[in-house]
Amino acid sequence: MHPAQAPALFVTGAAAGIGRAVAERFAAQGWFVGLWDIDEAGVLAVQRGLGGAATVAGRLDVTQPEDWDAALRRFTDAAGGRLDVLLNNAGIAVTSPFEAADLARHHRLIDINLKGVVNGCHAAALYLRRTPGSRVINMCSASALYGQPELASYSATKAAVRSLTEALDIEWQRHGVRVVDVLPLFVNTAMVADEVSRMKTVQTLGVRLGPEDVAEAVWRLANMAAARMPVHTHVGWQTKLFALLSKLSPSFMNRVVTARMAGY
Repeated sequence: MHPAQAPALFVTGAAAGIGRAVAERFAAQGWFVGLWDIDEAGVLAVQRGLGGAATVAGRLDVTQPEDWDAALRRFTDAAGGRLDVLLNNAGIAVTSPFEAADLARHHRLIDINLKGVVNGCHAAALYLRRTPGSRVINMCSASALYGQPELASYSATKAAVRSLTEALDIEWQRHGVRVVDVLPLFVNTAMVADEVSRMKTVQTLGVRLGPEDVAEAVWRLANMAAARMPVHTHVGWQTKLFALLSKLSPSFMNRVVTARMAGY
């Protein structure tokens, strides 16, 4: 059961990569952690690896609203009614020339990366409002700064998540709920190794972040005073540089740089 007074974190995509690193970081600090993933065997293995930490784990398909309702009920029952932080982390990528990928793959990506976040925020709203100082942290991406060739659908969903974050952060201020996001560049996860590593942009820039770097950013946001939280947190010096240049450079220059890095 949930230790009295311990804050509670709900993580999607917790079976591997960033989600797993975040779960491990928070569990080590005494948080009650909910680990959820469509890969039930994987997330249960992560739970076992956390030993005696206070956790609950199970299968969640973020594209299914009924899955969200069931998971959040189970989580909050175990967490003493609390939901301090919702981390919308689950996501997939399609890395190919746009028309070369089956349309069904693009649709699936949109269902997970965007609709999954919408589903999660909608289902969690009541629990977040009941928990003082609660916050939503959405996993965004540096690809939201300018659409990336051969990551077109992925970039589009991350740009949409960025806009959703901004809008909900304004809307939910009346409830005392902050909504923010984190934007890393390429992170050394299985998704990058399996899907993204062949891209010219990755070969040009390298993979300079690990899951633990993103987990540290999430940890800081979870523990920061609500009034001090930035809406967007750019993880890593490369992302911070690109974010600054995207603001200072004219649009045509951002297009030229993005195209050249991608080999177009």
